[in-house]
Amino acid sequence: MTTLDSTVDYDVLIPNNVALASDARVRRGLERWHPGYIDWWMDMGPDGFQTSDVYLRTAVRVESKGADKWAVFDYVKMPDYRWGILLAPQAEDRKIPFGRHVGEPAWHEVPGEYRAMLRRLIVIQGDTEPASVEQQRFLGKTAPSLYDMRNLFQVNVEEGRHLWAMVYLLQKYFGRDGREEAAELLRRRSGSDDAPRMLGAFNEETPDWLSFFLFTFFTDRDGKMQLESLAQSGFDPLSRTCRFMLTEEAFHMFVGESGVTRIVQRTCEAMREAGIDDPTEIEAVRALGVIDLPTIQKKMNLHYSLTLDLFGSELSTNSANFFNAGLKGRFREHRLEDDHRLLEDTYGIPEPANGAAGSNGGWHIVQHPALNALNARLRDDFTTDCNLGVGRWNKAISQTGFDFAITLPHVAFHRQIGVYRDLHATPAGEIVSEDAWNARRGEWLPDDSDRAFIESLMEPEFRPGHYASWIAEPRIRINHKPGDFEWVKLAEA
Repeated sequence: MTTLDSTVDYDVLIPNNVALASDARVRRGLERWHPGYIDWWMDMGPDGFQTSDVYLRTAVRVESKGADKWAVFDYVKMPDYRWGILLAPQAEDRKIPFGRHVGEPAWHEVPGEYRAMLRRLIVIQGDTEPASVEQQRFLGKTAPSLYDMRNLFQVNVEEGRHLWAMVYLLQKYFGRDGREEAAELLRRRSGSDDAPRMLGAFNEETPDWLSFFLFTFFTDRDGKMQLESLAQSGFDPLSRTCRFMLTEEAFHMFVGESGVTRIVQRTCEAMREAGIDDPTEIEAVRALGVIDLPTIQKKMNLHYSLTLDLFGSELSTNSANFFNAGLKGRFREHRLEDDHRLLEDTYGIPEPANGAAGSNGGWHIVQHPALNALNARLRDDFTTDCNLGVGRWNKAISQTGFDFAITLPHVAFHRQIGVYRDLHATPAGEIVSEDAWNARRGEWLPDDSDRAFIESLMEPEFRPGHYASWIAEPRIRINHKPGDFEWVKLAEA
């Protein structure tokens, strides 16, 4: 049974379903923050398209019953998009599902003893949302179709709304500290030397559309895992916020998975049309104006390994403390069958057999206290989820008759954080010397020539119903629109 609003009030400056009209302090704080947000969006949002009409989805409900739709579609100029504060309906009599407070009533106010930890969780999550918009701000200029451009902008505006969600929690529950943190979320910039984003992967460039699709497949999937864990939180406003964010996050991962599938499909079609039987004939495949499968594998190795680092160190006292406090649970905690306290449990982490870098003795599983290994467990859940999508990419390859499989590299490959950071592991998991690894780096990760080739393909295709040479037309379109639909009405120069 649920209570509170499932519909959203759009007759106010800041759309919401949290009764802002009766909360003058928070409403004023958000109204003061609003102009700075719009300035940030105009400065760091999609460059060159702020006056274009984009066919966007906007949430009008936070749950769907029967035939009711939770969102509507219409043309909107992005600066006019109705960002708002949307929380999933409140569950009556909800209990804390894990940690030392398991079974106690969920909190509706911040517990004083956990104030600093909870604020940190919200700030880190909030910092990732504008960062991805900043990373992707120039991609519209090289969009392979208006359809893909529209999907990019949909992801961007929803990441902006997710920033609003975290800022609401900061301003509502953390007073002056929360307002200062909200201001800092607008001050930091992806890749800035002076004020970079908090997590390393969100300071990397997104230079091309293959990178964008892999980012939304992998890094937004990390977002899904983090949001699922926070949705279990004993702090009910955070749980409700993340539960609705997950509804929107699903589309972001769809963009990534379907985008890579369409690239793979087009490459395989071009090889078949040209009579090329060996996908590893890289120069011959590239001459067709498509991205060869080995280069897709190398780009995937890069994005997968960068995303694994976002989970933090495999062994973490911070994660143990978050769990014990009831603030951040495990992926789909409610489906797990244990005591949800983990005081006596262990979890296995692969480590080199002799415990030293340079070993070729293989790997074995070392058991660690489950509370300290929560990041490793979440990372493993992420990998399992990723493999489902990779399997669909390989199905697209096998259906065209080619003997090639895309695979996720070993968990220790190209890691900069955690128990593997001082190892030099190949994608197959062999530990080699630093010199040997560097000598073969170009086999496993994109080099300058790979990046230059992909960049050479990034020519825009802005005609309705047309697609760049390196990507297939989608089989299913958003909201069942026809193939020649004008997803973005470009403003006159």
